[in-house]
Amino acid sequence: MLNMEHGSGSLGSLILVVTISFVIPILLYHLRLRVIPVVVAEILAGILIGKSGLDLVGNDPWVELLSLLGFIYLMFLSGVEIDFSSFSKQKNSTLKKYRPMTVAVIIFLGIFVLSGVMSWGLVALGLVNRAFLTTLIIGTISLGVVVPVLKERKMLQSNLGQTLLLITVLADFFTMILLAFYVSFLSRNMTKLVFLLMFFLLVILIYQFVKRFASGKVFQVLGESSIQFGTRAIFTLIMAIVFLSESLGVENILGAFLAGMIVSLMRPKKEFIHQLESFGYGFLIPIFFVMVGAKLDLTYLFKDTKILMAIPLLLLVMFLAKMIPMLILRKWFSWRDVISSGILLSSKLSLVIAAATLALDLHIIGESFHGALIMVAILSCLLFPTLFNKLAPVVTENKQSIAIIGLNHITLPVAQDFMKEDMYLIRVFTANDFEESSRGHEPPISEFVQVLKKMTEPLLKQSGAFDADILVFATMDDAFNIHMARKLKAESDKRVLVRIESPETQREILNEGFEVFSTLYAARTVLRALIDSPGALKLLSEEEGTIFEVSIQHLPYRSTFLRQLPNLENLLILRIYRGQSYLIPHGNTEIRLGDRLLVSGPPEHIEAFRAAVS
Repeated sequence: MLNMEHGSGSLGSLILVVTISFVIPILLYHLRLRVIPVVVAEILAGILIGKSGLDLVGNDPWVELLSLLGFIYLMFLSGVEIDFSSFSKQKNSTLKKYRPMTVAVIIFLGIFVLSGVMSWGLVALGLVNRAFLTTLIIGTISLGVVVPVLKERKMLQSNLGQTLLLITVLADFFTMILLAFYVSFLSRNMTKLVFLLMFFLLVILIYQFVKRFASGKVFQVLGESSIQFGTRAIFTLIMAIVFLSESLGVENILGAFLAGMIVSLMRPKKEFIHQLESFGYGFLIPIFFVMVGAKLDLTYLFKDTKILMAIPLLLLVMFLAKMIPMLILRKWFSWRDVISSGILLSSKLSLVIAAATLALDLHIIGESFHGALIMVAILSCLLFPTLFNKLAPVVTENKQSIAIIGLNHITLPVAQDFMKEDMYLIRVFTANDFEESSRGHEPPISEFVQVLKKMTEPLLKQSGAFDADILVFATMDDAFNIHMARKLKAESDKRVLVRIESPETQREILNEGFEVFSTLYAARTVLRALIDSPGALKLLSEEEGTIFEVSIQHLPYRSTFLRQLPNLENLLILRIYRGQSYLIPHGNTEIRLGDRLLVSGPPEHIEAFRAAVS
C-alpha cells in the first residue's frame, strides 16, 4: 500500500489544493464569471481554505515544494512572454509621425518617474517606508493580464496594441532586473553585488552556449524524435540557472526569469510554447496561486486601519501613474482609446505578488502590508480589465499582408485572385517592366505591383516587402529565392514560401523547414489528381474556392475540443495538420495552438471562423 506520509506532511493538503485548482475553472464557467481571471479565483479559494478561512492547509512540505516550483515556473513563463522582436519592429504606421517603440519608451520613463514621485508621497503620509520598492510595485504592469486582453480584442497588430505591448514588456523586464539589484543593495554587501554582476555575465555565456547547441545537428535530430527532447532541455536550463543563482546568492526567481528570456530569444514555435504553458498553468502555477491565498492572513490587514485605508489609495495611485503619461497618446488617438489604455495598464498580478512575497520573506515589509499588496493585485485584475473591455472601441481586424517577390505567369493570376476576393493585402515586387502586359487585366496590375530598379535585398527592405506577414519568393532565380528565404528565416519567424525548380535542391530546402513550390511539381500533382481523383480536383479548383486552410492562433479554453470551436456552423473540417503530420478530425479531437485546419464551406462563414480563432 502506498504510504501517503512524507516527512512531517501528507498528500492530503496537496490533493486538496490540486482539486481546488481543477474545480475553479469549472465553477467560473458554470456561474458565467469569465470576467474574473482564473488566478484571482484561485487566490480567493486559497483564502477560503487557508489561514484567513477554514485553515485546512498547513505548512505541508509537499505543497510548499510544489508552490515554490510554481513560483519559479511562473517567473520563467513571464520571461518567455517577452517578445524581443517587438523592440526592433517598427511597422509602417498609418498615423503621421507615429513610432510605437519611441512612444512606448517615453511613456515607460514617465510611468517610472511618476511612480517614484507618488511613492515618496506615500512615504510622507506614513503609509509605506520603502520608497524604491513601492516605486517598482506602482510602476509594474501585468504582462500575463495585458497580453490575453489585447489578443482577445484583436489589438496586438494595431498601432495602439503594439504600443501597449511594448510599454508592458519594458515595465516587466526592468522591474524584475531592478528588483534583483534592490535586494542586493539592501544587503549592504559589495560581494553580493559583485556576485549579481557575475551571475548576469554567466547567464550571457549560457545563452551563447544554448544558441549554438540549439542550432546544432544533435538538437535538431533529437528535437524531432518522440522523446520530447526540447522539453527536457528547457527544464535542464531552468534548473541550471536557478541553481547558479542560489549558489551566487541571487534570488531564484531572477534566474527563472532570465531562463525564460533565453528561451524567448531562441524564437521557439508557438506549439512548443503552448506545451510549456500547459504544464505550468495546468499544474504548478495554480498550486502557487492557491497557496498565496492560503498563506494570506487577513486578520493582520483588518487590525491595521491605516493599511486597510491604503488599499483604495494604492489603486488610485497605480491608475494615475499610468494615466498621466498615457496622455501623450492623445496626439494620435481618441480620448476613449487613451483612457481605456491607461485603465488596462493599471492591472497588476504576477510581479506584484512576486515582489510582495519576496519582500515578506526578506522582512522588508510586514504581514499587513503584504496582505494589502495582494488585495490590490486581486482588485486591479478584477476592475481594470473589465473597465477596459467596457470602454475600449471595437477594433476592425487587420487583413494579413502578403508580399510576392517576382512577377510572372504563376504569381500574377494568384495575386489577381486574392485581390478580387479581398481576403489579403497583396503586393507584388518586380524589377521587370510590366506595362505592355497590363492591359485588359481586372483589377489593374498597377494597383498591387511595385517596380524596383533592381531586385536586391536593400531595395526590397526599403520598399517594405519584408514587413508583410507572409512572403513568397517566386522569381525565376532559384539561388536568389533560397538566399533571401534563409536570410529572412534567420531574422524572423514569418511564414516563407520559396519557388525552387531543381528537384535535388527542393529536398534540401524542405529539410530546412521551408514551404517549397515549383511549376513542375504542381503540374505533376494536378495531372495525377485529374486521373485518380477528378472530383477532389474539381472541389479544389471551383471558382468560388470552397476549401481554405485556417491556422489556430487563439483558443477559447486552454484545453479545447474541435466541437467547442466557435462559428463552426455550415463548415466541414476535412483535416487537421499538426507539424509534419495530420489528424482525421472528430468532435473530441483536441485542438492546439498552431494547428492548421482544412475547412470547406461558404467563404463568408470561413472568414467568420478564421476571425474567431486567429
